[in-house]
Order: sequence, then C-alpha cells, then structure tokens
Amino acid sequence: MSQFMHVVHDGPREGPPVLLVHGSGTSSGTWNPVVPALAARHHVIRVDLPGCGQSPPPPSYGVPDQAGRVAALIDELELRQVTAVGHSSGGYVVTALAEQRPDLVGSIALISTGPRMDALLPQPAILRMLLAPPFGPLLWARRSDSMIRRGINATTARPIDVPTDVIEEVRGTAYRAFRKVMRANGAYIKAKSVPDRLAALEVPVLVVFGAADPRWDPQSAHQYDAVPNARVELLFGVGHVPPYEAAERVSELLLDFMANETLPRTEA
Repeated sequence: MSQFMHVVHDGPREGPPVLLVHGSGTSSGTWNPVVPALAARHHVIRVDLPGCGQSPPPPSYGVPDQAGRVAALIDELELRQVTAVGHSSGGYVVTALAEQRPDLVGSIALISTGPRMDALLPQPAILRMLLAPPFGPLLWARRSDSMIRRGINATTARPIDVPTDVIEEVRGTAYRAFRKVMRANGAYIKAKSVPDRLAALEVPVLVVFGAADPRWDPQSAHQYDAVPNARVELLFGVGHVPPYEAAERVSELLLDFMANETLPRTEA
C-alpha cells in the first residue's frame, strides 16, 4: 500500500505509533511544526492521502475508501493501537478508520474537524474564487506561491509562514481531486455526524478547535462534549490551522493525551 501513498516516518520505530492525517487538498507538511516534539519519543507516521501531495489519484475519494487504504498501510507496518490524529477533514478519515478497524486504533485526536454540515461557515472569498466554476479550474491551474499562501492564510486567525516545500506539496493536489475530496467529505458527515460516529466507538477522543476558526463555527466544537471519553480544547486566538498557529500548544495537548489516554477521564 505504501507504494500508492507517500509516507513519511519520524522518530523511533519502536516508539508508540501516532498517525497524522492531513485535511482537504493539503499534505503531510501540515504537521511539520509539531513533528519534532512528537518524534522525540513516538513513531510518527505521516501520509499524503491518495490524490493529495505526492500521492497518485485513487479510483475513489470516498472517506471510507481512503480509510481503508490507511488501514492497509497500518497492516503493512504491522502496527496496532495507533493514536490516529486528523486535521480538518483528515478527522473524517481517522474516524472512518476506527469505524472499520477498531483493532488498529487506540485513540483519536481531531484538530479543526467540523462535526456536521450545519457548522460550516461562509467560506473566505479567495477560497470561493479558487473553487467555484467556471473560473475555479482556470485559477487553480495558474496558482502562484503567493496565491496559495493567501488561500491558507485566509483560514488562519493571523498570518503564518508556510515554507516553500509545503507550498509545492499543496500544488500537487489537482483541482478535480480537491472537488471530489470536498464532495466525499460532505457526503460522509451528511450521512452521520462525527460526534454520533464517535459516540458509537469505545475509544478516547481529543478534540482541538481554534476559537477563531473562520471555516467552522468554533462553538460547534462543543457538539463533541456528548461523546463519552472525549476531551474538548478551544485555543483562543487560533484559526483553522493550529499545527502552524499554535504548534507548541498542539504538541503539548497531543503528548499529554497520548500519555494519559488509557486512564479514566474526568471533566475539565
């Protein structure tokens, strides 16, 4: 499976495994700022989902199909009890992974993952321009580095410095692939909300949301309060990309979660 999906490994292979899954149209570079802290003691596995970054397009972009490909990778690596972390729509993939293969997933962390469609806010103008036909495909094909950076920064609470190599990874996602990914994500959460899906799973859950997220209503993070064994953390002054906007805090939350996920949880 790894031959069909770009995979990056960091940290000791014998360490507790943590899987990092990016969101729509991005890549494994989403996680660059938090990897050093996690990789000090953990085996960190990052993927470019098929159709994104450096991975070739798949036959189907359905969320369960993408989760099945990730499951095959974990099987190939002979790992179990993985902490599965998803950013934005990557959270749908890790949730679907736990639904399909509970034997592979020990815990789930969702970062900026919209719980249901009615939590989606009116999207920033530059994203609407890049995505909407008939001009979207033309603009997408001609995106400059500065336009990609503006698109990313339209989702943050304050400007972030996106490295050139990450911009190149983002450029690897084709317009048609991005549109298919977005439709697949919508279908997944329209069929059943993420909190409802998680409530059916017996797995510890960490939810991290930016209190200034311009893509998803930040207050919708509290829909996850209904999930047993879930801990919800709102980060003030942070938008949709906490791994870049608040890398140190996200790293701390993930490390604490992974260190204590098997312990009984109490209300914060």
